[in-house]
Amino acid sequence: MAKSRSDQMVERLRNMQAAAPDIEASAVVSVDGLIMASALQQGVEEDRVSAMSAAMLSLGERISGELGRGGLDQVYIKGDKGAIVLTAIGEEAVLTAMSRQDGKLGMIFLEMRRAAEDLVKLVG
Repeated sequence: MAKSRSDQMVERLRNMQAAAPDIEASAVVSVDGLIMASALQQGVEEDRVSAMSAAMLSLGERISGELGRGGLDQVYIKGDKGAIVLTAIGEEAVLTAMSRQDGKLGMIFLEMRRAAEDLVKLVG
């Protein structure tokens, strides 16, 4: 039996996390703020992650455009317990990843870019 689009997205998220073990959790969120697929830690609310991801993507796009930086590629937020990285998946969704405090950002960015290229085929 063929896997659903959602199952394929979850599998791709898990593969991304396996390739970049510093990524603790990830999700694919529609620009409307709805969760499409997730590989989140227990205790993390999908609705909260999806709403905040969509809001940050929207704000990032607005800032990037209004300040003449062109189209948005990525939003990066660093806290004292880790980072959150958001990457656009085409025009319809965003890939959100939460990393460990001392995560290797180069590897995280690379694996997120690869995952976004695969996920854009499933999101559309």
